[in-house]
Amino acid sequence: MNDEMQKRVISILSTGIAYVLASQLADRLIQEPEIRGVRDDVKEAVLQAGFSLASTIIASLIIRRVVSSRWSS
Repeated sequence: MNDEMQKRVISILSTGIAYVLASQLADRLIQEPEIRGVRDDVKEAVLQAGFSLASTIIASLIIRRVVSSRWSS
């Protein structure tokens, strides 16, 4: 798998992981107030950034393990 394909797969996989994490955990971690304020927007932005970072790292690790196992064989 070349670098361009690896980056594409990591991007797609990390988007999927972020979606799953956000849909499963965001509702549990953020209580929706009747009137949203700046603090609520900041909480949501930080949470989404954290999910995005975590999912990119997880996807990268998965792809690297798959690629290294194929090259080792």
